[in-house]
Amino acid sequence: MTWSIVARDVQTGAFGIAVTTCFFAVGALCPYVESGIGAVATQAMVNPLLGSRGLRLLAEDVPAEAAVPLLLAPDQGREHRQLHLVDRAGATAAHTGAECVPWCGHVFERDVSVAGNMLVGPEVVGDTLAAYCSATGSFAERLLAALDAGQVAGGDKRGRQSAALMVCSTERYPDLDLRVDDHPDPLIELRRLYEVSRRYAPYRRFMPTAANPSGLYDRALLERELTQARLRQS
Repeated sequence: MTWSIVARDVQTGAFGIAVTTCFFAVGALCPYVESGIGAVATQAMVNPLLGSRGLRLLAEDVPAEAAVPLLLAPDQGREHRQLHLVDRAGATAAHTGAECVPWCGHVFERDVSVAGNMLVGPEVVGDTLAAYCSATGSFAERLLAALDAGQVAGGDKRGRQSAALMVCSTERYPDLDLRVDDHPDPLIELRRLYEVSRRYAPYRRFMPTAANPSGLYDRALLERELTQARLRQS
């Protein structure tokens, strides 16, 4: 699988992953994100177990750098894997196995990591990171802008097929979990889905939360609140 960006939003503490590849349904296998815990992306000859195990280690406060060797030690296919992650403190770490298909590699700094394989060249991950760091807008919009820049730099040398965006902030369920499983231009379709999701964002304020497990369920009151929210947005 191809390239992804894993990040922690400094302003909100949210975690997110954006990924795209010339492979079917990358969103089902690559991104693992949990609110208050961290984010893990597993790719190349993907091992989804690294994602779920990685989140468990991060939940136990194992730092990102220490988690990588713990995850890879029992995996005899580790040299065919690519893995990168960010923990709740914003520390990042990555592994690109020696047998990953070139071009392959990763770049990371505090709060953000980009890794890829089967790329046209190193400029894909470099431009992805640079675009994220210079982008404005919401956390999700910066993640999307980062992938767009990597695609402009050449992206996956095989072509395009799928993409995904996942963002988690305060609740056990995600703020965003968008997937494009099979599309000739998955990043354009992913951005379209993101724009659709914005129309439904006001509903999130009234969903059950850890602080208010019932949320707002009175239909008349809900409709009144949503109408006021739409008026404020207009």
